[in-house]
Amino acid sequence: MSLGHAEHIQGADRRGLAGVMPRPIKVTMLGAGSMFTPELVKDLFLIPDNVGGTIALVDIDERRLSTMTKLVELIAAEFGVADVWTVASSVDRAEVLPGTDYLVNCIEVSGVDCVGFDSDIPARYGVDQCIGDTIGPGGVFKGLRTIPVWLDVLSDVERLCPHALVLNYTNPMSMMCLAAARTSNVKVIGLCHSVQATSRILAARAGIPWRELTWECAGINHLAWFTRLEHEGIDLYPRLFDHARRDLAGDPVNDWDRGDFVRKDMMLHFGAFITESSGHLSEYLPYYRTRADVMEKYCGPEYDGESFFYATNWPQWRVNADAQRDRMLAGEESVPEKRSWEYATWIIEAREKNVPFTINGNVPNAGGLIDNLPHDGIVEVATMIDRTGARPTRYGRLPTQMAAICVSNMATYDLGAQAAIERSKEAAILAVTLDPLTAAVCNPAEIRAMVVELFDAESDYLPGFA
Repeated sequence: MSLGHAEHIQGADRRGLAGVMPRPIKVTMLGAGSMFTPELVKDLFLIPDNVGGTIALVDIDERRLSTMTKLVELIAAEFGVADVWTVASSVDRAEVLPGTDYLVNCIEVSGVDCVGFDSDIPARYGVDQCIGDTIGPGGVFKGLRTIPVWLDVLSDVERLCPHALVLNYTNPMSMMCLAAARTSNVKVIGLCHSVQATSRILAARAGIPWRELTWECAGINHLAWFTRLEHEGIDLYPRLFDHARRDLAGDPVNDWDRGDFVRKDMMLHFGAFITESSGHLSEYLPYYRTRADVMEKYCGPEYDGESFFYATNWPQWRVNADAQRDRMLAGEESVPEKRSWEYATWIIEAREKNVPFTINGNVPNAGGLIDNLPHDGIVEVATMIDRTGARPTRYGRLPTQMAAICVSNMATYDLGAQAAIERSKEAAILAVTLDPLTAAVCNPAEIRAMVVELFDAESDYLPGFA
């Protein structure tokens, strides 16, 4: 089984991995206007003993691209690496893809133009979403808008930089990676921060240092299970179960640990903690968003399960991000100097220095990395990175009840990816029909009507669908 140890990324402040980067590299940021770019660029500059290279920024929004180019140049100057790192930018990815070693994908097709449709139309049919970017009507339609563009990107990569390693941050993660696996020979790893963030949460709840935590974690993106969670050989779950029961009963052990009820309740009933926030998780299940009284009990504010949370806040978040970049350029706000736990630059460092490093990556379940999940699907498992690339480790069998929850989501991902590849409205209808939450509140005829309405509303962003 794959084993995760917190010490794999204990150097995330400054130390990095042993060795010297042997060559300059080229990293292309696609969707460079995204929130990930300043963080990942800063992390790249903080790789110890790197010898620089080129950062190429690509975004179809010229204004945001111009701002980000200036910001990256400023960060390079502030970190004292402007003499070894060259910054290039273009609205046309084909201009900068040649020579790319690593492509970081953060595209957001349609921007914020469809988040209202993704949320409001399903709500009229009784489908209440918090985030709506991974599964359900919102997640499927984000996939339908994004995957065709994504596949064009991968086609360009095959033509212009076929040896590049593609690191995908864009949701819906499983659908994106599945579509890539079915249509492209490009090497793709799907990256999320759920395992890193959740392991820290669990260490804090158990009252132990995060670096001393040992775990096994496997499943699918946003639905991976910490099936083993120990400190110095002692199982931490009895302590966590007790804390969860007390919090659900209104008597929390710590005031700072109130809420997150969906994850705590699922842990008590299914036997292990899940990697994504209660707000995300509540959408992947048929249990928590179907009645007002249940939502009142289990769903809290913001990422804890708030209705329309992304649709309400995402447009303003983009405005806030743009304003923050302007403040940084004006010298009114500084760039953090601590390297983050985002996996991208740790993958780059491990591969370039040939130092083994373990991440939790989204990869094809080829050969049955998780035996009792579909072998043609995408799973999230411990993955070793070194000079040879990414080597996913075999987990084995998930406990049956945990595998069943994953499988219920993977059917929607399978049909959602198929719908996007084939431009098939019928496959899209079936994908949403199999979504666990949607199926809990709608009959098939209602789901078909809802999906047709979504296609009509978002037609400008869905070219080619028959």
